[in-house]
Amino acid sequence: MIRIEVRNNNAEKAIKLLKKKVNAEGTLKECRDRQFYEKPTDKRRRRKAQAIRRIERNIEKLYEGREKNY
Repeated sequence: MIRIEVRNNNAEKAIKLLKKKVNAEGTLKECRDRQFYEKPTDKRRRRKAQAIRRIERNIEKLYEGREKNY
């Protein structure tokens, strides 16, 4: 459970901290994912596409550093 203390009546800073912790924990993403039923085949397809994008992004980062050395 997330617990945030409000110090010096600074609610805006507490809200920013709450948003950061909720985002890091993945609570909002999980709520959005569970909002509607997703068929298992669609779930596998989505996860596979995410993995491919993540791998391609990592490969691009790997080769970016090499191009700068020329």
